[in-house]
Amino acid sequence: MTPIVPVTVVIPCYRCGLTIERAVSSVASQTLQPLELILVDDGSADETRTMLHDLCSNYPLGWIRLVLLDQNLGAASARNAGWDQAKGDYVAFLDADDAWHPNKIALQYPFMQSRSDVVVSGHGHVQAGGASRSVSWEEGAEFRPVSKYYVLLKNPFVTPSFMVRRDLPFRFLAGRRHMEDHYFLMQVAVAGLGIAKTEQPLATIYKNLFGDAGLSSELWRMQHSELENYKLLRLEGRISAVGVVLFQGYSWLKFFRRIVIVGFRKTIRRCKGT
Repeated sequence: MTPIVPVTVVIPCYRCGLTIERAVSSVASQTLQPLELILVDDGSADETRTMLHDLCSNYPLGWIRLVLLDQNLGAASARNAGWDQAKGDYVAFLDADDAWHPNKIALQYPFMQSRSDVVVSGHGHVQAGGASRSVSWEEGAEFRPVSKYYVLLKNPFVTPSFMVRRDLPFRFLAGRRHMEDHYFLMQVAVAGLGIAKTEQPLATIYKNLFGDAGLSSELWRMQHSELENYKLLRLEGRISAVGVVLFQGYSWLKFFRRIVIVGFRKTIRRCKGT
């Protein structure tokens, strides 16, 4: 029998009928089984809710719980809604179009349990580009602390790698649809709480992190939200005015780099299409 650990998994769901079964299967296939899986339907207006109900019947009674939102509020609010219903001591987040390596929880949960000073951990990922790829895993992977300034400059890991302590006082910024995960980590970092990461690629991401389909294609809105993150931290007295200028300047450099990368991708695709 697969051991069960006090981890709640939360997946925000919005019109995800083509991918949610893969995501759920990757959770169910964990070598350390999470206590529960919460699927949060974020006001989908298609067949998603019917599919989520059907998925519940494919797994042990009560293991999957549904949270149904009346309107589409965005992934941040959906994650918060699931987090607020969690029963586990730890909460791990996965997106409906991504998947985990079977040993993700077996690696991440024992680390979190052994380190009371670390309240958030994450890990590496592989970019599948829409096709299945295997993910390597090694025994005894090392988690390293992530400094406050690194978090302020750059989001250190993707949201589908997050595992957090349930009792954290912070949440994702409700209603925010871009860079809300980075702002959450910024809050944790400037509060002086521990964040750690292993480079082990324990998640598979099935689309590019920016410049392609979905919210990630909205580069300017992502940039605007990142700039707003620094303003919010300044209003809260978490960083200085000089810090805002420096961090926003670095943010603009990252933005122009993304523009170049997206342009390069489009050029390559046009060339392949000729």
